[in-house]
Amino acid sequence: MRSITRSKDQDSILESLEKYSAVFIIGCGTCATMCRTGGVTEVLNMVQALKQNGKNVVGWTVIPTTCDILSHEIIKQEQDKIDKAEAVLEMTCGFGNQQIGAGCGIAVIPANDTISIGREFPEGNYTSACMQCGECLLGSTASICPMVLCPKSLGNGPCGGTDNGKCEVDKNKDCAWTLIYNRLEAQGRLDVLREYQPPKNYQKALEPVLYSLEEEKE
Repeated sequence: MRSITRSKDQDSILESLEKYSAVFIIGCGTCATMCRTGGVTEVLNMVQALKQNGKNVVGWTVIPTTCDILSHEIIKQEQDKIDKAEAVLEMTCGFGNQQIGAGCGIAVIPANDTISIGREFPEGNYTSACMQCGECLLGSTASICPMVLCPKSLGNGPCGGTDNGKCEVDKNKDCAWTLIYNRLEAQGRLDVLREYQPPKNYQKALEPVLYSLEEEKE
């Protein structure tokens, strides 16, 4: 699973850094590297781009896994350089931004937009895998999630627009429910399609509060 990110355009990044002349850059060796939005190559390209636009890049690093709490230890190792900066430009996901922001004491500016949590495929391709809805249907859909693969997030079969197994929204993509049907058929489980799935209760999705699995067990 990856945090799928895409790079903001250069003008947007420069606009965000307009107030800051001295910048430290942080990339991520895991998801952002795989997405080509924050690995060593992209960070070095950013160093050159910022210098060409008059910024003083006081240093850079690529943290192995930026969203890990151990990233704070690496920030401490780079603290002497970060102390010379007015802002950190982070080329990571949104979670990485929050980890960095909690540990470095100055403005942390995102160079990426986080799109989703997804699976990685060959040749740098990704697909969304989970919307974290808090009400999982995968047991009834052969481990294929229609909430993310179907543009309409349909929970009880395909819409009327599916055509020869393709999605009406994008003719180049397989209909999620065709994929579900074919896998259930191969498993000899087509009977589960007769089970009605009630409308999603999105209140079951985790709210942005402190959450403990231990509390849930109690």
